[in-house]
Amino acid sequence: MARNFLFLLGSTRAGGNTETLARQAAEQLPAGDTARWLTLTDFELPAFRDLSHTDQRDLAAPTGNAATLLDATLDATDLVIASPLYWYSVSTPVKHYLDHWAGWLRTPGLDFRQRMAGRTLWGVTVLAGSDLSTADPLVGTLRNSAAYLGLGWGGVLLGSAVQPGEIAQDTEAVARAKTFFGGTPLRAAPGSATPA
Repeated sequence: MARNFLFLLGSTRAGGNTETLARQAAEQLPAGDTARWLTLTDFELPAFRDLSHTDQRDLAAPTGNAATLLDATLDATDLVIASPLYWYSVSTPVKHYLDHWAGWLRTPGLDFRQRMAGRTLWGVTVLAGSDLSTADPLVGTLRNSAAYLGLGWGGVLLGSAVQPGEIAQDTEAVARAKTFFGGTPLRAAPGSATPA
């Protein structure tokens, strides 16, 4: 069955090492699979307001850029968060996008959780330095988000680079990119902890 991949680029800099690594992995997608690329900084979202303890009828359906990102998210079979490692976690644009998931979960009639069922979440990140364990908080954020919604978990493709274009020197990451999307996602039981 053909898959529809949504690549969400979370860097504040175009053409960085994380995007390059994600594009190398995407080149290996089987014929018939599609890839849509959205740069999160191109879709300014309204400030997230936590309305979890208010009358849920006050929550309106997303409009504008939020609606565009919601529709793209729901149209995908596979979501790929491509975020450089910023302060040991995802970038600000990615965190803001994930915060809006909490609002979409509570929007009456949207059925976000049910409509997300069956999708798979993947990650791609490049960090400065060779200790890949420094990305553990980023990996945990994405893995736990997938578990909370009952999504499949594809894992995170990790690379190491500092200067623009330097990811090409991380031959192990480049090699992993060639088979990354061919793996079988794990199916985790929905988590009990509320993310927001």
